[in-house]
Formats: sequence, C-alpha cells, structure tokens
Amino acid sequence: MSQNSKRRDFLKIAALGGATGTLAGFANPAALAAGSVSKSDSEQSEIKVAGYDYDRVRGIMDGKTGIPGRRVSFHYENIYALNDHAFGPKKTYEITEIGLIPYVNKYINNDFRDYALIPVFISRTFRHRNIFVRADSGIKKPEDLKGKRVGTPGYGMSANTWIRGFLLDQHGVKADDMQWIETTKSSDGGALNKGFSQYYFPDDFPLVNGPPGVDESELLLSGACDALITAITPQSFLDGDSRIKTLFPDTRAAEQDYFKKTGLFPIMHVVAVRRDAIDADPTLPKAVFDMYSGAKQIAYDNMETTTSLKVTLPWVTQEFKQTQEIMGTNFWPYGIEANRKELELVMRYTYEQGLVKKKLDFEEMFHPSTLALVESA
Repeated sequence: MSQNSKRRDFLKIAALGGATGTLAGFANPAALAAGSVSKSDSEQSEIKVAGYDYDRVRGIMDGKTGIPGRRVSFHYENIYALNDHAFGPKKTYEITEIGLIPYVNKYINNDFRDYALIPVFISRTFRHRNIFVRADSGIKKPEDLKGKRVGTPGYGMSANTWIRGFLLDQHGVKADDMQWIETTKSSDGGALNKGFSQYYFPDDFPLVNGPPGVDESELLLSGACDALITAITPQSFLDGDSRIKTLFPDTRAAEQDYFKKTGLFPIMHVVAVRRDAIDADPTLPKAVFDMYSGAKQIAYDNMETTTSLKVTLPWVTQEFKQTQEIMGTNFWPYGIEANRKELELVMRYTYEQGLVKKKLDFEEMFHPSTLALVESA
C-alpha cells in the first residue's frame, strides 16, 4: 500500500469518527461539554445534516451554530453516498450536501423534486489543476488538446463540465474537438457516479468506452490516451511518475488569472433541504442558510486569528489575506446574487455539453424563500 493510500485511509477513518460517522450538535454546546443536556435540549426534535467535514461546517458539527428549536446531528458522508441517499429511495437526511450538476441533471431529465436547493455553495474548486497530459504528448497549451484522445472516469463529472466550459470560453476548444474515452474504473478506487449514463448529444459525438478494468491513470501511461480531464487526481501523478504532468505548469497562477479575468469561482456542491421538512416548517430554508453562513464565518475567524494558529499551516493568516486581496473579503459567498454568473453558466454548460435535454432557469431549483437571502457579514 502506498503512503498516499495509507494517508487517505487514515483520514477517512478519522473523519468518520470511528464507525458511525455521526457528530451531534446541540442547541446548548456548553451543556454538552459538561456532560449533560438540559431537558429542553433533549426534547427538541432532531434534524439530520449530512456532508463532508469541511472547516466551514465545523461550527455546525460542534454545536456553535445551529437551527433554533432543533437538535442538529451532523453525519459525515462522501459525495457518492450523499447523492445516493438524496436521489435514491432512502432520502435519509433532511439537510444534505449534494452535487450541483448531478442535481441539475436529475431535476431536468428525471423531474426530481424531493429536495429544494438552498444557495449555500459548500464545495467550490478551481479546476485548471485537473487537466493532465503525457509528458511526451506535445500538448503545451489548451489549444493543443484539439484532436487529442482525452481519458476520464466520467464525462459528466462536475469538474469536467467546468473544465470544458473554460476550455471553450477562454481558449476556443469545443467538447467535440477532443476524442473522449470514458473509463470504467477510477485510480483512487472510488465508485464512479453512474448518474450521467444518458447523454444528450449527437450519435457521432466522439465519446467511447475505455477497456474494461482499466482506470484513467493506466490509460494514460499505456499511451491509449494523450491527456486526462478528471476531478480525481490520477494515481500515477500522486506517485510522482515523470510520464504525467499538469497541462498548466503553475496551476495556482492559471486559476488566479482565470478568476481575475472572469470573477468565477466554480461551484461543485450545494446544500439541499428535503421538501417535506420544509412543508412541516416553512422557516427552515432561511434557518439552514443562516446556520451555514454562521459556520463559515467561524472558519474565516479561525484563519484570521494570529493569537494561536487554529489551522495547521504556518502562514495561514498570510494566505487568508492574500486570497482576500484577490477574491474579496467574503471570497466564498452564499446567496443567489453573489453567485448568479456561476449558476447561469452551470445551466448553459450542462445543456451545451449534452448532460441535460433542455435548458431551464436555475432559480426554479432553489426554494423561493431563499432567492433574496444575503449574508449579514
């Protein structure tokens, strides 16, 4: 087992908190710390929240921010499980992190309405870092991808959707300029998202299935493709194989330049609330928005403090300030208006790239009571 694999296994176990992966946040965290919960706390109805254990949700996990009158329990799940719970028959959680583009796909193609979105964009990532090429491929710039064989563990991945979007908008490279090879396996061992098995593009669109049992990393190293576009960092890259490199030599500089030019911070996951829970409590959407916004502010405060480092990076405060200088004080914004450009692009990209059968206005996917919400800070 590689050192990287051991580290990922350790992190997974640590994040799961042993076996259950559940952390309960109570309305009275002081009572919890003292080992007792008041009768009023114990009588509050539970509401289950699920997602990754980001620093920006730690305030929810430890009970520093919550929902008035409710006892919040936080459940760690990865995105594959979260999507399965939401889109499948279980619908376990009243509040859940969910893949934005998978939700758009299900909402449009399958009339999925069991959850309504809340404008809390809990996972965002710049994606220039996710284009990999063979070192001997001759691919030096994005335009060189035209006509090349591009492997991926999933054409419909959210990351890939954003990458194809900026390749077109910034570099003039269309999706059908590349020869796509979709693998049946991923090099990180994760289960591939099967939610994009149906595509809406012409029969002659250049997409084929890769050889059975061959992951994207193996596909590139074998010479069966020239480049990879994937949210999953290929194992060969993690292992330091000299035959693979990123298309952009300085991905940080490329991503910062992209933001400076466009103002875009790509959205991966969003928060959704089960509609029957909203029907039972119409105040819930705003309360959920406020809870996540409050937890994010705690994360900001922890990065900004110089009294003692709460984030395990020696220069975290400098990094925090430098990010604010480039992206603004609230560089991870929640709310519709602060994210309108990204949301409009998601609807355009999913339609143009053949992930959905028609184009809709993004606002109809969000609960109406949240459309005008803005953060207080």
